[in-house]
Amino acid sequence: MSDWKQQWLPAIEAELKENILGFWMKHAIDEEKGGFYGYISRDLEVDSSADKSSVLNTRILWTFASAYRIYKDESYLRIAERAYAYVTEHFIDREYGGLYWMVDASGAPSQPKKQIYGQAFAIYALSEYYRATEHEPALAHAIELFRVLEQHGYDPIHKGYVEALSREWEQTDDLSLSNKDLNEKKSMNTHLHVLEGYTNLYRVWRSDELGAKLKELIEVTIKHIIDADSAHFLLFLDEEWNSKSEHISYGHDIEGSWLLVEATEVLGEEALLAESKAIALRMAEATLNEGVDKDGGLWNEADEHGLIDTDKDWWPQAEAVVGFYNAYQMSGDAKYRDASQRSWQFIENYIVDKQFGEWHWSVTEDGKPSDNVQKISAWKCPYHNGRACFEMLERLRHAAQ
Repeated sequence: MSDWKQQWLPAIEAELKENILGFWMKHAIDEEKGGFYGYISRDLEVDSSADKSSVLNTRILWTFASAYRIYKDESYLRIAERAYAYVTEHFIDREYGGLYWMVDASGAPSQPKKQIYGQAFAIYALSEYYRATEHEPALAHAIELFRVLEQHGYDPIHKGYVEALSREWEQTDDLSLSNKDLNEKKSMNTHLHVLEGYTNLYRVWRSDELGAKLKELIEVTIKHIIDADSAHFLLFLDEEWNSKSEHISYGHDIEGSWLLVEATEVLGEEALLAESKAIALRMAEATLNEGVDKDGGLWNEADEHGLIDTDKDWWPQAEAVVGFYNAYQMSGDAKYRDASQRSWQFIENYIVDKQFGEWHWSVTEDGKPSDNVQKISAWKCPYHNGRACFEMLERLRHAAQ
């Protein structure tokens, strides 16, 4: 094994076990009200009254199920079991199906709408829990959610999936994921994570109906969501796939590049895989050429006039490590391997919180922690950084054989 792999592997594994998984095991558990805290600040101040999001809880479930699947460490299984119990007890709507978007600190629904993004992450997490434990009810929940999502969230006219519906699966004007997002019928982000969820479910449930939907979603992504000229994602769209935003999200571009290839590999169709790899390389090249600062960090966003958000959030850095390395594996071009290593070095130098643990939400252009003090929140979770470590450990070990 080359020297850089020998040095990189233990550094990634130590970061994963000691600083990411270890942090969540030590600080996230809500012993009083159950499950996990909805909010902890950068300096570890707990807000025990904060709402708890489906995104955070399903991402904790996915992360610790993955950790247990890989390491067979019972301490990881206990966290995964806790997350599974909380998600199935408090987030699943037993009257109308699907998952609530948010519950309050005590576990009662506070935002009961059905965000398709939230359903997708539940499918992703539940199928991973099944992969790790072979717990049949988890697979049954995931399959049921797939069918509910297809029944209510699928657009049979234009294909793809709507953003959100009411608790009762009726039309709603409250579509957006967060106050940063446009209130449009469709988004890149939701489709990317439905793709991710369906891919993981297809690993363990090789049904014809799911396979057909996964293939269609890959084709929809290539045809409608990736801009053919720029190889950037189109972020917000109407129901007929007309783009409603000129913004570029470098983190989503590089994340999507490897998730698209992963989905097509799991599906197993060679012609579609070749097409996916070609567009993924274009996405990685565009991100490398336009989105990477001289320090190796990935900027957040740009538009047609240039950079509009020069902060460097935690999750795009994690996705850059995997996305650029994936491009290196596909192309053999060392510039992508070097970009992946520089992304990891940026994380170690600036993103890792060496005082309180885990990772900062973001740093400014000059490398200082930003004024966003979230350490655990509705969106701040162990999934992007944990998954980057899982992916890199597997890829580097495979390359060493």
